[in-house]
Formats: sequence, C-alpha cells, structure tokens
Amino acid sequence: MVPSRQLKGMTTTLKPPAPRKAPVQHGEFWTAKQRDGHSIHEVSYRACYKPQLPGYFIERYAAAGDWVYDPFMGRGTTLIEAKLRGCQVIGNDVNPLSTILTAPRLCVQDAEIIATRVESITLPHAEIEDEDLLVFFDPQTLKELYGWRCYFKARYDAESFDATDAWIQMVACNRLTGHSKGFFSVYTLPPNQATTLNAQRKINATRKQTPEYRNTKELIVKKSKSLLRHPLPENYNSTRSTLLCRSADATPEIKDESVQLIVTSPPFLDIVNYVGDNWLRNWFCQCEPEPGKLWQLRKLEDWTEKMTASLREMTRVLKPEGRIALEVGEVRKGKLKLEEQIILAGQVAGLKVEYTLINTQNFTKTANCWGVRNNTRGTNSNRIVVFRK
Repeated sequence: MVPSRQLKGMTTTLKPPAPRKAPVQHGEFWTAKQRDGHSIHEVSYRACYKPQLPGYFIERYAAAGDWVYDPFMGRGTTLIEAKLRGCQVIGNDVNPLSTILTAPRLCVQDAEIIATRVESITLPHAEIEDEDLLVFFDPQTLKELYGWRCYFKARYDAESFDATDAWIQMVACNRLTGHSKGFFSVYTLPPNQATTLNAQRKINATRKQTPEYRNTKELIVKKSKSLLRHPLPENYNSTRSTLLCRSADATPEIKDESVQLIVTSPPFLDIVNYVGDNWLRNWFCQCEPEPGKLWQLRKLEDWTEKMTASLREMTRVLKPEGRIALEVGEVRKGKLKLEEQIILAGQVAGLKVEYTLINTQNFTKTANCWGVRNNTRGTNSNRIVVFRK
C-alpha cells in the first residue's frame, strides 16, 4: 500500500478565483430496472451503482481497445461493463476485498468446470472457533465455512490457488448473509451489509427464528450458474485487465496519459462504513484492509483534500482527449451536494468541467435497512460530474 501524499500549501477550503459553473443535463438516461444488465454483475457490494451508469459513458467516450479505469472499483462494475464492450481495463481499490470480488469475473468461467471442482473438494474438518457466529449460521453450516477457509488457505500456501478457486471464494463470500434461503445464513440484512452480532440476536428474537442448515456446495453451484447464465463476448478474455490495491492518489503502475476514460464513484462523505459492513466477508476471506487506509471521512475539507489528490493522479494518467465521469451524491438530507465541491477540486487538479448529469429515476436507490430514507437522508438520483483535461 502506498500512503496518501500530503498536498503542500493546500488550504482546507478550496476557493479558485473564478470557478466555472457546469451546464446541467437532467433526465432519465438509463433504465431503472434492477436486473436489466448482464448476469455477471449480480454480486452485491455496498453503495455500488447500476451497470447502466458506466455503460452510458463508455458508449460515448471510449471505443474497443481503449483503456478504461476505475480508481475506486468496488465490485468492479465499470471494469466489467468496459470489458463487455471490448475495452482494456484497469481497476484500483485500497480495499483488498474489492479484488476478491472483481478479479474472477474479468475472465471467462465455465459453470460445469466450477460445479465439478466444488463437488470434488473434500472440505477439511474444522472446529468452530467463534461460537458467536452461530447467531447467523447453523452449526454444520458454520463448520463448512471454516472448512472452506482452511481449503482456500491451503491452496494459497501451496501456490495452487487458481482461477476456479478464486471464483468459488468470490461466490461463497457473496452468499454469506442475506434475506433468503439462497444464502448461508438465517434471515438478516441484504448481502451488501453484514449486521452486528447483537443486532442479529435482536432480529432472531423478533422473528423467532433459528439458523437452519444450508448446503454451501449446492448454493455456490446454484449462484455460479445464475451469474454465468448470460454468455460473454468471444473477445472477453483477449482484452487486458490490471488490478491494483493502492491509495487512489498514488498509482505509479499506470502510465502517463494512457487512459481514455475514467468512470468511478468515490466513497461518499460519512455515509458508508466499508470496514464495518464487510466484517464477515473479511473474516471469511481472511483479508483486512490496512488500518486507516479506507476513507471514513466526516469533515468536508478532509474529503475534498483526498479527492483533489486523487483527481491530480487521474489527470496524470488521462489522455489529452480523455474524460472523467465521477458520480457523487447528496448527503446530509440533501443540504450538501458533493458535485459542487468536486467541481472545485477538479479545477484545482487541472481539469475542466464539461457538464453535470443528473439521472433521476422512480425508485428508491438507498435501502431502508441502512437507516437511510429516500428524499430524507438519501437520494433517488445519480449525480455525475464530467471532466476533461
């Protein structure tokens, strides 16, 4: 990991002498249908956007063979949409869980090979080390999860962990907890957010529920077939993919002026706790982000400073005719529109704002289970600022 660079002489509030106001495009630019996209996308991650968002900008600003980059890749939505259109892709995220969720879906997988591998694995016998996890899982299910953890670690240690193992790990990680029998757990929050042990005890008591046995192998195979139900383009494997795990303001592996398009959504101000929400996935995958590396910023000036440094780095790697489409949102009951601050940060970083696109849809994007209500603490629109050099 590379630490964030400090910006010399930068004040906490950015006030360019003559900030340019961006033209605004307002409307419904892509579908509101929740599953109107390629099945390979259907892996949950907190605060991810719909694939139609990056698809909209890729179609306009990139062509097959161009490099498309996402410096905050999350579950890899931008990268997959770009590869589906024949682009080369670079993804970066300081959270190692992001690579685990993204990498296996950037190459062609075979559902039958995956099923054969899953069935051939004899899970190591493993005792339950943390009985508190029984609040989510039946004892036998939990033993299987410990067995999967041992299996993956042994494959890593033996340097035999391959693309099929990576796929199985990704799917199992995605099936840990949820609100249907398609997940390993008892009924809980949707799979993009793992609740706390105490909160789950309350859910169990309220619903008078006890975890039931889930066959982890069957559910992994079932979800794999679902993800792979749509065919991938013939050239999906021939386009190159590079994944990094760094701070977005320091990515020396990416060459100067090599990227045609950047589509991304940075961590929003004081909304999402990526460490807390993914604690169970991190436990299962035996990975942890470096302490203090993930953004959890509550002060606008801190967020702006981080974004300015990141935008400077994006400016370095962007081609002269390239574009950046950066999704930001409304926070604090809509009183704070981050696109206004991101425009100022972009100007300090040497970018020119072209326009702000506001895509409004008739559905609640922010789930009530987050404690965020539509038009109260969240938003039912996407707000994207488009920059060029």
